[in-house]
Amino acid sequence: MKNVLVLISSTAHPALNDGAVRNAVAVLQAQGAIVGTPRWLAPEIACDIPFDGDAKPVAMTAIDAVVVPTAGRRKKLLVADMESTMIENEMLDELAEFLGLRDKIAGITARAMNGEIDFAGALNERVALLKGLDVAKLDEAAGRIRYTPGGATLVATMKKHGGHCALVSGGFTCFTAMVHKVLAFDSHAANGLRHDGRTLAGTVDLPILGKEAKLATLQRLAAVPGLGGAARVSVGDGPKHPP
Repeated sequence: MKNVLVLISSTAHPALNDGAVRNAVAVLQAQGAIVGTPRWLAPEIACDIPFDGDAKPVAMTAIDAVVVPTAGRRKKLLVADMESTMIENEMLDELAEFLGLRDKIAGITARAMNGEIDFAGALNERVALLKGLDVAKLDEAAGRIRYTPGGATLVATMKKHGGHCALVSGGFTCFTAMVHKVLAFDSHAANGLRHDGRTLAGTVDLPILGKEAKLATLQRLAAVPGLGGAARVSVGDGPKHPP
């Protein structure tokens, strides 16, 4: 069948049941669709309903209903941001807390994420405030990392079906290396924090890796045979629809 209606419920408050699936099937049939057999992806959380017909929107209460084409649905390439994406933290903010500067640096972070200020300039400004911080605090901050629910499942599912998973962050390699290992990404890239082995220098290695590098990574990997075409997905604050 050419299309799939995916019903998705919150994992915290599952609301998907057989009745909701039957209602969705009835809506599709009322729209003139030929409906296949529903397939549960996760009990009470997610269900696929294959169908042939017009891909019209389906409204559900407390449930996300997304129509996707069957062709190209199985992705082969994942390029993911790290902070506020694969993990819930902003690691610069975590480091800033050791110096009592969380609010100040968090404000700069928010402006950078909103595109109000240049990323490279904002990164340099924030990292400069960390000058003199004990290098041991990097490990302490890493211990605070909170992994986003579903992230490990996403990476594991991609890799089970032969996908390539790349973690690309405007953050720091000391943290991407850990997340890369824990979540089993195939590769990772980020910025290097300069230090003398004892304290941070307040600078980063050049060139600075920002959203342009995320796009470049996506384009480079998409050109690899078997990873290109429409079978790719990116998540985070980098470009999601490259030319």
